[in-house]
Amino acid sequence: MQKIFIIIQLVLCAYFFGNGQSEMTKEILKPEFAKILDSLQVKGAILIYDVKNKTYYSNDFEWAKTGFIPASTFKIPNSIIALESGVVQNDTVVFAWNGEKRRFKKWEKDLTFKEAFQVSCVPCYQEIARKIGVDRMGAYLDKLNYQGMIFDTSTIDNFWLEGASKFSQMQQIEFLEKLYFSKLPISKRTENILKDIMQIEKTVKYTLCGKTGWGMRDDMNNGWFVGYVESKGAVYFFATNVEKAETNMEAFPIIRIGATKEAFRVLGLIR
Repeated sequence: MQKIFIIIQLVLCAYFFGNGQSEMTKEILKPEFAKILDSLQVKGAILIYDVKNKTYYSNDFEWAKTGFIPASTFKIPNSIIALESGVVQNDTVVFAWNGEKRRFKKWEKDLTFKEAFQVSCVPCYQEIARKIGVDRMGAYLDKLNYQGMIFDTSTIDNFWLEGASKFSQMQQIEFLEKLYFSKLPISKRTENILKDIMQIEKTVKYTLCGKTGWGMRDDMNNGWFVGYVESKGAVYFFATNVEKAETNMEAFPIIRIGATKEAFRVLGLIR
């Protein structure tokens, strides 16, 4: 009996001081992030995760843990599923434009899969989602542990843009961390393609990878910017979510990226 008790103690110690300890993270409030958003006349949260020091930085952790419609940030898992299922063979597959007018001029041409991701072509990804279908989409999202998506046959091509689907900034970072560190149940080929198409900016000082998104929440414009930045020999994950009423919306698309970069500067990650 005593031997059994000792074994149980050893198992518990291994959990709490092994796996358990590796999961412990700190949350540090950064009022400077709030000042950035105030200066841009938006509300929301910037969330940055320092992997090496297991530390989250944000101006509003309650906001960062709240689920919102993922909008075009869903193109990250959607791309993974497209490649893993064989719906899309590689990043050079071409999506032909049918000549119909689209919301943005940059969508009105034939686009490769990589280009469709980078210009966030909604019609291209709606086509992908329809080809994947409800059953495969659900099975792959379960496999990837990408929770909170709600869809059926009537919403398979727009559930990430409108409806009840929700994903939080914390979830975004957890998912991206798994992608970056090869912890998702996907092929290395798919992982490499995603890391390539997500690259936005590469300088001698840092490399920035990510995806923007723009949805609606309670008649408010909800903007996303999620991804990671490699800087000073380390990687930092980020998820910015901001809201703005429909006034002077021309600047809104760049606010998401601009606010995030200012937060990087606050932490000394970029200049």
